[in-house]
Amino acid sequence: MTNSKPVPGKKAPSLEVQTQNGVWSLFDQTPDNFTAIFFYRGLHCPICKKQLEELEAKCEKFNDAGTNVIALSMDSEVRWRKSRSDWEVDELTIGHSVSEQTARNWGLYISEAIKDGEPDIFSEPGIFLVKPDGTLYLASIQSAPFARPSIDDLLSAIDFVTEKEYPARGQKT
Repeated sequence: MTNSKPVPGKKAPSLEVQTQNGVWSLFDQTPDNFTAIFFYRGLHCPICKKQLEELEAKCEKFNDAGTNVIALSMDSEVRWRKSRSDWEVDELTIGHSVSEQTARNWGLYISEAIKDGEPDIFSEPGIFLVKPDGTLYLASIQSAPFARPSIDDLLSAIDFVTEKEYPARGQKT
C-alpha cells in the first residue's frame, strides 16, 4: 500500500466514519467556513488525550469561527468507547474504526506497535481543513506524535484566512 497525498485546492478524499452520533460523512457537512478534521493516534497516546481534551474545551470557539470539528482514529470501537469514558471529551464528535486505506488516502503516516497497549497498526496525527465545497484548504501531517500545531494557532489561522480571503497554498505538486 502506498500513501497518496491530498492536494490543497482539490477535492478532499472521501471520509465516512462511525461516531457517537451515528455515521458521519465529510461531504454531508455544511459549515460556514471549514470542517476541521483531527486524526489522532488512539487511546494509547497521552498527547492525543491532551489534544482532544483541549479541542473539547474550544469547540465553541470553532463554532464561532464557522468550523465543524471531528476527531477520529483507527481505534476499534472497544478502544474508542474506553477513550470516550476515560477522557474528558463528552461533546466532541469522535469517529473510530478508520481503515488503513482511508488513513493512507489522507496521506497519513502509518505506524506499527512498539510497546504493549498500542494497536497493531495506527495512523500518526494529521489536521485538515476542508472548505464547504469539499476542497482541501490545509493539511498538517506528522510522522510522530510530537510537534503538532497548537489549537490556538489553528483558530487564529481560520480567523485570518476567512477575514482576508487568503487562498489555499501548496497547490503545485
